[in-house]
Formats: sequence, C-alpha cells, structure tokens
Amino acid sequence: MSAVLQTTTPTTDPLAGHRLSLRRFTRNKLAVAGLAVVVLFLLLCFVGPLLYSTDQTHTDLTQVNLRPGGSHLLGTDAVGHDELGRLMYGGQVSLLVGLAAGVLATVIGTVWGAVAGYAGGWVDAVMMRIVDAGIAIPALFILLVVSAITTPDTLGLILVLGLVSWLVPSRLVRAETLTLKGRDYVLTLRATGGTHGRAIRRHILPNSVSTIVVAATFQVADAILLVAYVSYLGLGVQPPKTDWGGMLSAGLTAAYSGRWWLIVPPGLAIILVVCAFNAVGDGLRDAFDVRGRG
Repeated sequence: MSAVLQTTTPTTDPLAGHRLSLRRFTRNKLAVAGLAVVVLFLLLCFVGPLLYSTDQTHTDLTQVNLRPGGSHLLGTDAVGHDELGRLMYGGQVSLLVGLAAGVLATVIGTVWGAVAGYAGGWVDAVMMRIVDAGIAIPALFILLVVSAITTPDTLGLILVLGLVSWLVPSRLVRAETLTLKGRDYVLTLRATGGTHGRAIRRHILPNSVSTIVVAATFQVADAILLVAYVSYLGLGVQPPKTDWGGMLSAGLTAAYSGRWWLIVPPGLAIILVVCAFNAVGDGLRDAFDVRGRG
C-alpha cells in the first residue's frame, strides 16, 4: 500500500489546490490511461449489453464451442452462451462488487481510523489492536470460509468483502488523523467549544480526503481480485450469474482443448481493470502529495 499522504492546513482558496491536483493527475500519462481503461470497461459492461443483446440465461446446444467470428465475435462457451455477452454480463458483477465493496471498506475504515486517531489513549490502543488482529487473518481465508458456509449472492459478496477489507484504510486514516488533530485550526475549534464530532467532520475528514480517495482505488482493485479468486474456486455467485473469475474457472479445462477464447478475454479483463485501478491510485497519490508539488 502507498505511504500515508501528508496534508497541509486549509488555504484561502481550496479550489486552487484541487485544480493543481487535477493538472498533476492529467500530466501522469499512465494514470490517465488507467482511468480511460476503467471508463471503457464500465461502458462495455453496462452500456454494451444494450447495443449487443444476448441470452445469458438459457442454453443453446446447437451453438456450443463456436470459434470467434460471424454472429459471435468472441465465440460461444460449452452451453452456447455468447462469450462477448458473457464477458459483459460477468463484468457487471465483478465491477459492481469491486466498486461497492471498495467504497464500503473505505467508509468503515475511515470512520474507525478517524475515531481511533482522534480519541487516542486507551481507546486508540484497543481499536488498533482489533485492527492488528484482523490483519493477521488473510481476507481471502475469511471469504473462503464464509462462501463455503453459505451461497453468496452479489449483495452478500459486497458485504463480506467490505467487512474484511476495511482494516488497511483504517490504519492509513488513523495515521493521517494523528498528524491533523494537533493543528491550530483543530485546537481553535476545541477551545471555542466545538465538539469532537464537529472537529472530525469539519477538519479531520475533509483534510484526509486525499488519503481516503487513494485508499478507495486500491480497495476496489483488491476487491475485484478477491472476487475473481473466490469465483475461480467455484465459491462465488452461482449460475446463471457469473463473473470474470467464474468464467476463468469454467473455461480452464476447455483451454487445454484449444478453446482459448473461453479463458483469454476474462483473464485480460481482470488484469487490465486491476492494473488500471492501481495506476489511477498511483496517479491520485502523486497528485495529492504536497511534497511533490513545485
């Protein structure tokens, strides 16, 4: 994970800082390319089915294992589903779960870390020992256990991923909060009768937005990978639903028979989207990092 970002005190023109960050981000060609890839896949998966309609529920045994070409641009799978349509359909689940779980994990981690860092003392010690204990247990292991006990749907995957992935963002936000709570504007608010909650809402969280946004992008990438891992092992969403990991699992044996189109597209989709979110996260980190501004 990226190092904790340093935040300056509020300026008289906060929009100027945002414009500077935007310019720095747009100068990062890799980050811009990553953002373009994310937007492209969002359009492909959520707008594409409106233009390229396929039946992903019923089987068609007369159209099984067709090679790419003709009316099936990426061929068909072992039950006659159009592979391009399947890629879009599976991408909806992968992207929706990844985005929603990443946001949920970031929200939980932000609240937990801000409270722990601001409270300090024994409250901070207890809360962060809980985080340390959670980090010691691999998130994938917890996800596999839950998936083995119950059959998860899309909402279930979002909740489970969000509840096992908030630990790292909480540590980042806590570290940021520790540097902010001693600033003059926070001390002034407390001296004039402002509550702890107001201090967190008014100063701590707004000045931690760079750390929060960067953490969220990495959490989305991690969530997409975790969904792919679980689905590859057959413990993800159940048919007729699918995601990119499930497509990889279904196409693995077929790849040995030369039907490469069943495994290459979903594999490339996972790689491209995860790398794209990481590139965007790196670009946002550099754009918000005041130490690199000139």
